[in-house]
Amino acid sequence: MLPGNIPVALTIAGSDSGGGAGIQADLKTFAFHRVHGTVALTCVTAQNTQGVTRVDALTPEAVMAQIEAVQTDIGFDSLKTGMLLNAEIIDTVSQAIAALPNPKVVVDPVMVSRTGAILLEAEAIAAMQTQLIPLGQVLTPNRYEAEILSGISIHSEADIHQAAQAIFRLGCPHVLIKGGGFSGELRGIDFWYDGERILKLQTHWVNTPHTHGTGCSLSAAIAANLALGYAPGDAAQRAKDYVTCALGSALSIGQGQGPIGHWYPLLKQG
Repeated sequence: MLPGNIPVALTIAGSDSGGGAGIQADLKTFAFHRVHGTVALTCVTAQNTQGVTRVDALTPEAVMAQIEAVQTDIGFDSLKTGMLLNAEIIDTVSQAIAALPNPKVVVDPVMVSRTGAILLEAEAIAAMQTQLIPLGQVLTPNRYEAEILSGISIHSEADIHQAAQAIFRLGCPHVLIKGGGFSGELRGIDFWYDGERILKLQTHWVNTPHTHGTGCSLSAAIAANLALGYAPGDAAQRAKDYVTCALGSALSIGQGQGPIGHWYPLLKQG
């Protein structure tokens, strides 16, 4: 593909000063897929491999200005949302997306961490459910986010099926419940629901403690593949394969949970 025709994706998310998640992970993922990445920053976090020590939100007006700046000049073929932080930003982002013609939108709800820590206040979660999710083409909740969105406690594959169907009724046509937080036979299996069938997206399990940024990277990889022209289901499977390979080259940096190796082919060159 000629450089002038390169696909473009937009990430609307927060910054990770440790470089493992958020917009930093999104841009690395876009670049791996040869998709030009653009950004609308929602918040700045002070964080490293051991955790987050501070979060500062941008104003809704600043977020909207970034989206408009990219849209009116460069444009984008797909977009993904990550940490939106509060109801005001969610409302602003929803308004911007609603005004787009036929957008390819991946919503990573970023409501609850894989360990179960709540990341959004109740008002923001409600705004996510009623305003943003119906505008998405693909929704990527983890186990705990799926429980909140569906109202179903997930302990079995049958529970996952019921939760996927309940979340689908919120208005997003493709639901991918991520399996990184599951245990036992369900560990690492993602479940895809398109309103007609539930499919298991499964690769080999990578045993590593360094998994920071997997959720951000998965949703970014889906957005990148949508920008490249792949159908949603194919984009999700390709994204799953990418994250699995990146986990296989995860980075043991810092004193805590390191990030996945977004540019794993270069790491293997030595």
